[in-house]
Amino acid sequence: MKAMQIKKPGGLDNLTSVESDVPEPQADQVRVRWHATSLNYHDYLVAAGAIPVDDGRVPMSDGAGVIDAVGENVSQWQKGDKVMSLFFPNWIDGEASAATTSTIAGENTDGFAQEYSCVSQRSLTTIPDDYSFAEAASLPCAALTAWRGLIVEGGLKAGDKVLVEGSGGVSIFGLQLAKAAGATVYATTSSDEKAARLKELGADEVVNYKEDERWGRTINKMTGGVDHVLDVGGPSTLPQSIEAIGYGGKISLLGVLGGRDATIVLPKVFFKHASMHGIAVGSARMQEDMVSAINVAGFKPVLDKSFALENLADAFSHQESGKHFGKIVVEY
Repeated sequence: MKAMQIKKPGGLDNLTSVESDVPEPQADQVRVRWHATSLNYHDYLVAAGAIPVDDGRVPMSDGAGVIDAVGENVSQWQKGDKVMSLFFPNWIDGEASAATTSTIAGENTDGFAQEYSCVSQRSLTTIPDDYSFAEAASLPCAALTAWRGLIVEGGLKAGDKVLVEGSGGVSIFGLQLAKAAGATVYATTSSDEKAARLKELGADEVVNYKEDERWGRTINKMTGGVDHVLDVGGPSTLPQSIEAIGYGGKISLLGVLGGRDATIVLPKVFFKHASMHGIAVGSARMQEDMVSAINVAGFKPVLDKSFALENLADAFSHQESGKHFGKIVVEY
């Protein structure tokens, strides 16, 4: 089988294509023939060497494929079932803990940039109806992060006002999920072209953050204060997210696209009685609930461009460019 591995010290030039034997599942495992993965910022940090990993680590935290062999003690799956992976393979249900989130696919255990692997029968969920493998592979990290931020932690309800930032995977999934739930959605972007595409997806209003440095204040005046913000930039967006939020609003801290350390004006948080909560993907139960909701809503992911497995470095270079809209996928 083919696989991609990261050779120390990391960096896109150290992504290496290798061949190895197809593994056999243990008693409580299934073997999956993976057909697609998708790129997340976390995967980029791993591939680029910003998150150190063991020499020879197989990257990528998203995967979708079909079960082609089952261990003798497997009861919940059978050969031919279409499945997708978990970012945290040991977080099945309940609250997050050190035990359930210490293992991360594609970081401290092998990920899904390989044609076959064997995983615990509990570390998978079904994929949505009528989804291709490429479409399903875009969900486990980005879509589940948006789902948890808005639905699980945020308690989103019809009529709420939601702010999504940019046109990456989490933000577009947030837009789609919020519209499916009956919310009004406001978005930010850097170009008129992307603004038009966001409106085609259902965004009610879009603000160009390159033309308006105080876009948070603008959105607050426009809305009277939003109820939910999916903050993806950290220091580059959080001050404006706080400006945009309304009284009793909720900010989900999802990403560090603008860096790791943010400076905020605390009174603007507590005098709005706002709350901020950190979101790192979610559990298998959350993912199953999300799939059920997608089956009802019927929306499809926005896929930007597809690459071959051996061209994974080119896919990351495309991600680096910032020209993508939606999810970049790799198919094999």
